[in-house]
Amino acid sequence: MSATAEMTAPAQAKAAPAPSHGVDTPTLFATINVVKGQPELARAQFRAKSQWVSGTHMQGTMSGFFAAGGEHMHKAAFTADSDHPAVLCGSDEGPTPVEWLLHGLAGCLTAGVANIAAARGVTLTKCDATVEGDMDLRGILGLSDEVRNGYQAIRISFDVAGSAPQAKLEEIVRQSVARSAVFDVLTNGVPIAVSVKG
Repeated sequence: MSATAEMTAPAQAKAAPAPSHGVDTPTLFATINVVKGQPELARAQFRAKSQWVSGTHMQGTMSGFFAAGGEHMHKAAFTADSDHPAVLCGSDEGPTPVEWLLHGLAGCLTAGVANIAAARGVTLTKCDATVEGDMDLRGILGLSDEVRNGYQAIRISFDVAGSAPQAKLEEIVRQSVARSAVFDVLTNGVPIAVSVKG
């Protein structure tokens, strides 16, 4: 077949591998194909509401979101507490907000690894992540304007095993990093608008 014929041949939808390790690959591929044909369905908005409890303790609720052209509700409203430990003047009723950020990064990358592995026909038997973030607390304590308030460095290490050689598993992790929304937000930043109601 000539290069011209190859370029003008209609694109065939890639057949989905069978569901693997909890990933519904037929639905994943169907979603990709639908959004490819209707890009407006890619627009999404996620939301969280929070309520101060006491001291540094806050409870957040995530229940609804916009995706695939409409409003959706989670099967249940999810709640998550955040607080500071006693050594940081809190009552330790939940992880710190900066720990939730590490959890979000690990969750996003792990979901990506699972989906990409399933899409490539690789069955995972293990996908554990360890995330560490280094911080100089003088920034948030107002003791120095020379250090940033947030993390100075974050490291994530994966322990992955499955039905593919190690090099393939590492490639899957790299692809997850390349497509991760949380990794993108952390490494590229995002505009944040803050408003206050009286």
